[in-house]
Amino acid sequence: MKISGSDLHLFRVFESVVRNGGISAAQMELSLSQPTVSNHLTALEQRLGVKLCERGRRGFSLTEEGRRVYEICTEISGMLDSNSARLSCLRSALAGKVGIGIVDCMATDPSFLISDAIADLSETAPEIELNLKIMRPNDITKAVAENDIDIGIGGSDIKVASVRYHIIYREEHAVFCGSAHPLFQRKEEEITSAECDRHPWVHRGYWYGIRRHRFDNSAANRVAFDIEAQLLMVLSGAYLGVLPIHFANSFEQQGRLRRLPLADEAYFADIEVATRAGEQAANVAYVRDAIINAHRMHL
Repeated sequence: MKISGSDLHLFRVFESVVRNGGISAAQMELSLSQPTVSNHLTALEQRLGVKLCERGRRGFSLTEEGRRVYEICTEISGMLDSNSARLSCLRSALAGKVGIGIVDCMATDPSFLISDAIADLSETAPEIELNLKIMRPNDITKAVAENDIDIGIGGSDIKVASVRYHIIYREEHAVFCGSAHPLFQRKEEEITSAECDRHPWVHRGYWYGIRRHRFDNSAANRVAFDIEAQLLMVLSGAYLGVLPIHFANSFEQQGRLRRLPLADEAYFADIEVATRAGEQAANVAYVRDAIINAHRMHL
């Protein structure tokens, strides 16, 4: 059997499903729907001519052939990753493009010091071309894992084994309401969590775990996938929302937002620098270290 590019994609899907213990757990890492993942597994079984796994109500389990194919998949994946890094290192050490994905609404955060890193890089490595993109958190994780970008900056509830994370600082969030909201003029001592639970909320669609559980109970709640979109919903006065304090600050000063005294709903998001695990091209490692060091100097 001659392995093609489409085969490599099917291998990657199969490897993720096995490593995560089933289709449901793998679909978030792959950013694919369950039917699509299942179809990819079927296509790989047809391509190889063997049954790889049992999947259904009884759960997920590998056949003997599936275990052997999984071993081959991990070997191929490791070989491709290591040789990709080696090929990248053939280029001039501190030159070429470095793609960086950044979550939205970071420019207003005084703790986010990438501008300092960029200024330093323009002097010490002027031949490195930075390509900055604003992306959603889970898209950043996927793009780093799949080599679509070199460095990701943000925070995501989803962690991928093939990606290495380094926390550079913590971003503080709090609950806000708009000036037209019923709670805007309410006395602080009258505002409780129980009172807030009676109002609709807008939360971020990429939240998982403890920050999401509270939002699944009301049909009146809404979802936004970008912080600026979430802000617009809160400014309408129809919804409460948890926003980064630095981003909401100017609207609060204008009298368009109010920070509500709900300590149990406030939280700190870890802002991380994410790169692929293993050896990095010299230019990527240099940029990554410049970003980390810029924040370390201001701790």
